[in-house]
Amino acid sequence: MKYVPAFLIGGAICVIGQLLIDKTSLTPARILTSFVVAGVILTALGLYEPLVNFAGAGATVPISGFGYLMANGVKEAIAQNGAMGILTGALTASAAGIACAIVFSFIAALLSRSTDKS
Repeated sequence: MKYVPAFLIGGAICVIGQLLIDKTSLTPARILTSFVVAGVILTALGLYEPLVNFAGAGATVPISGFGYLMANGVKEAIAQNGAMGILTGALTASAAGIACAIVFSFIAALLSRSTDKS
């Protein structure tokens, strides 16, 4: 039964994104950035942690979970390193995800052929 809340919360986050795409003139890049910033703000307010505890991967896999990950990384780094953690915490916490995105994007670029759109 852990899959039901994950599906519901993850689906709700995706529905919000789809509604923003369909009903506003926001570009996908602005929506993506908004979701990351919303994840950071909700984490700072203490509202995202209960959502993660309830929905698990349904809250951490969408892009708002990336903001949650970065905010938690900054909190931990500040506790360990003081003010220097503001600069290092987010990158340290998200380094594995960023590295995987770069490596898999590079592999996909090597395996696919680009075509002209026109």
